[in-house]
Amino acid sequence: MKSFQKYIFPALYGLLVYFTIRLLHDTDVGEHFWERRFYINAVEMTCTIMVGYIAIYLFERLFKYYDKHWPVQLSYRGVVRELVILVGANLVLVNVIFVPMDMALHLGVWKPWWISWGDVADINMIPTLYAIVYYGIARSSTWLRAYVDNKVQLEKVTNDHLETELKFLKAQYHPHFLFNALNTIYFQMDEDIDGAKNSIEKFSELLRYQLYDQQQQVPVINELEYLQSFIDLQKIRSTDKLKLEVTFDKALNSQMVYPLLFLPFVENAFKFIGGDYKMTITAQLSGDNIVFTVENSMPQIKHTIAKSGGIGLENLRRRLDLLYPGKHTMLTNAGNDKFTAELTLHYE
Repeated sequence: MKSFQKYIFPALYGLLVYFTIRLLHDTDVGEHFWERRFYINAVEMTCTIMVGYIAIYLFERLFKYYDKHWPVQLSYRGVVRELVILVGANLVLVNVIFVPMDMALHLGVWKPWWISWGDVADINMIPTLYAIVYYGIARSSTWLRAYVDNKVQLEKVTNDHLETELKFLKAQYHPHFLFNALNTIYFQMDEDIDGAKNSIEKFSELLRYQLYDQQQQVPVINELEYLQSFIDLQKIRSTDKLKLEVTFDKALNSQMVYPLLFLPFVENAFKFIGGDYKMTITAQLSGDNIVFTVENSMPQIKHTIAKSGGIGLENLRRRLDLLYPGKHTMLTNAGNDKFTAELTLHYE
């Protein structure tokens, strides 16, 4: 294949240019190729074959120059710049060889040293068109590779950015969680030392879970067990008036989800609960979806932050957009006396 490209293809390229010019010219002036003098055809074919070898060699040298001096980046400006140089070099080549050849072969046939504008147009336009076609074919693999590299690089930059943002969003949960847990243990220390020790143990388990790689999915049962431990820890510092109902569907087991997506709902509910102090937490499987709902009563004097859900739920919205684009629904509603938040995840 390399031998064909190096030794045979340039000759065929030159002959293709020649016969195209010949066809257009003969059609225009009413001549016949086979009626012309043999030596004229022989000289013209020899010159076009020579132009073919020089042109292909010149094109390949230009391609190496492009790759060496300009980074391979797919852009209209880069393509136009390369084409202008290649077409310019090709025009110089064909005019240096074809114009003197045509003038010499027809010396005395028409006027001395005279060449028609039709011949000039054919000599310049046909080789230029074939040069552009050759450029498109020869450089297609290079531009395709540049396109793929650009896409890969763009995806890498995007993924790096998203990963950084996810880590930042995850880090925002930890101070809030640490503050709540330590505050709970602080109040226990004065009244129930054994209870404080038990809380510290639960707290260490929760913290250990949060230290895992939060960009990797986990079975939903692990997340629900984590939430149950968190709820138990929060109940310690809650008022005796708290009426809590927790229902986790037993069908939720090995379905894979990203961790710590349910936690902000529960945190928010414990933070803003009031009024009748009723709270309901449910998780159920619905087809290919996991539906997680938290409902809590609110005090008569409503906090503005309770209506929007606060920073925790806004943080969660952004994480969901990054982790489950187009595969989740998050709804919040602040009624007269209760706040409801529902998250639906398509886990497959």
